[in-house]
Amino acid sequence: MKLVFAGTPEVAVPALDALIASDRHEVAAVVTRPDAPAGRGRRLVASPVAERAEEAGIEVLKPARPRDEEFLARLREIAPDCCPVVAYGALLPKVALDVPARGWVNLHFSLLPAWRGAAPVQHSLMAGDEVTGASTFLIEEGLDSGPVYGVLTEEIRPTDTSGDLLTRLAFAGAGLLAATMDGIEDSTLHAVPQPHGGVTLAPKITVEDARIQWSAPALRVDRVVRGCTPAPGAWTLFRGERLKLIQAVPVLDRTDLAPGELSAAKNNVYVGTGSHAVELLWVQPQGKKPMRGADWARGVRIAHGELLGL
Repeated sequence: MKLVFAGTPEVAVPALDALIASDRHEVAAVVTRPDAPAGRGRRLVASPVAERAEEAGIEVLKPARPRDEEFLARLREIAPDCCPVVAYGALLPKVALDVPARGWVNLHFSLLPAWRGAAPVQHSLMAGDEVTGASTFLIEEGLDSGPVYGVLTEEIRPTDTSGDLLTRLAFAGAGLLAATMDGIEDSTLHAVPQPHGGVTLAPKITVEDARIQWSAPALRVDRVVRGCTPAPGAWTLFRGERLKLIQAVPVLDRTDLAPGELSAAKNNVYVGTGSHAVELLWVQPQGKKPMRGADWARGVRIAHGELLGL
């Protein structure tokens, strides 16, 4: 089939690579978000998908909005059979959805209908799910509500961050998306409507969502830290400045600390929660590089009874 691939971040690149490598399909063009400012100089930088497409000599389309007439006209000229999508980052209007004969097919990183929305992996970790996965589905105008072509499952490991889990799903999902394109071309794969029950939503994680509530149980603190790593980054306040938490593990045998209360030893630093303590293994003070929690604690000289969150 002739394909136009839509995607933007690094997590979409493995799927693009799988389709480029396929001997059954032609990636005629790529649709991605416009160049965005990045770094200290706020220089405009192309998306990872755009960079990969340009390396492969594939035409790159960067519409400000996917309803722009210039973009739609070019899409009609290309006349793709199908448009596979991975984390494109913009809602597709019906006028665009109607262009490819076999529609737009999204690779979504959850077991639909669970965790429809922008941040399925983060929400799955924060909810304490033990298993997640990826789904390919036909895009409709609703939010991730279209019929499903295929799924794969992935066990969530006890120490997984959203970055770890998303990386595994990106590579496994690339194979699923390529197989879905094959099945659509052969007419051997047919989309099945999602069940009405079991729908959960996964909106984008805000900075406030990533703020640690020390009155919550230690397991909840652990899940929020892992779910928000690497982005947007779990955080708390220490002496009025933001402290990013990169790794914090529950310590089941320590219950003597009040929520947010710090306790530092030579090689460890602990903080109380609504249940037992957590040990801060890695943190990042505002304006500094990541460091071990114990090194941070020695540097700031924690006072007896001092609290995080203030």
